[in-house]
Amino acid sequence: MQILFILNPTAGKTDCTRELPRQIEEAAARAGLSAQEYTIQVTTRQTGETLHIYTAGGDGTFNEALTGAYGYKNAAVGCLPFGSGNDFLRTFGTKEEFLDLDAQLAGGEVPIDLMETSLGLSATICAAGLDAQVAYGIPKFRRIPLCGGEMAYALSIVQQLCGPIGRRVEYTIDGETMTVDCLMCAVCNGRTYGGGFCAAPEARPDDGWLDVYIIRKVSRLTIAKLLGLYKNGRHFRNGHLLPEVEPYFIYRRAKSVTLKAADGRGPIVATADGECVPKEEVRVQVQPLACPNRPMSAFPCKRPRSTLAVSETAFQRKSSKFYLLPSVPGDRSSGENHFVTFCSYFQQIGPVAQNLNISPCLLIV
Repeated sequence: MQILFILNPTAGKTDCTRELPRQIEEAAARAGLSAQEYTIQVTTRQTGETLHIYTAGGDGTFNEALTGAYGYKNAAVGCLPFGSGNDFLRTFGTKEEFLDLDAQLAGGEVPIDLMETSLGLSATICAAGLDAQVAYGIPKFRRIPLCGGEMAYALSIVQQLCGPIGRRVEYTIDGETMTVDCLMCAVCNGRTYGGGFCAAPEARPDDGWLDVYIIRKVSRLTIAKLLGLYKNGRHFRNGHLLPEVEPYFIYRRAKSVTLKAADGRGPIVATADGECVPKEEVRVQVQPLACPNRPMSAFPCKRPRSTLAVSETAFQRKSSKFYLLPSVPGDRSSGENHFVTFCSYFQQIGPVAQNLNISPCLLIV
């Protein structure tokens, strides 16, 4: 067993780090704990030193680091794609490019917009409706023996298609109010979500705008046709909806979006970065370039640009310059292999970091 103590020196009127570490050490000794069985982590004050945070996991792990860093100075959050979806990085490049450790460590920073949503901070897409309902239902089916990820996803789709299709929703988009019988909607800062659904094929996460797509309520037969186009980003081109989807889609560019149910059937299920929550009202507000401009990567645009600067902070962690944050999957049967993969990956980082005079730190969360 490992024990982690997290100390915040700025909480309250007394700095707990003055006496508490010594008290913890003494208590640990009385409990028979060795120094290797516990860790004292001090949250730190702003120092002005630049920190690059790399998350090795999926969009949820990335979003946790982003949320923790948001609002402080001098930090940039980057992504090493080990999740099931990895939608955030699809806007910038491929999974293979972002696994290039040399390029990651040598790259520069790219300022991007963020979305303040009712579900928290997001860098990608906030969606509501059928797609969110499907995602919300997956955990229930995963509890069934031998029902893995794909099977659980398929069963959740079947359940949703067998129930009532569509909701009447009131939208307020930059002051314009409309009530729509709709299947689902996506408010987009990035381009993809749900493991590759290209909802906003031309979205730019640094232009200060949200791309809003609303799919009207349609028959079950039409759903299959539309979702095929929607998944592959073939519903939108050169700033316009394609003629074959215009009867079924509504498109807007906006700074602020609010939606709420207008059919008396209870909350709407919404999702952002893998989190699904029923909400009476969903609000999304763009935060243009949520950090100052920083140097771009020295590589051409098609190369991966690491340490995507999504917020500002400065953490003090001795001489460490960045963190590798692996996410441990909920499925315990695969947890051991997953951890071994991260240990192997960390061993790869060591020599690269040493060549660049960087002292990496592995933090498992």
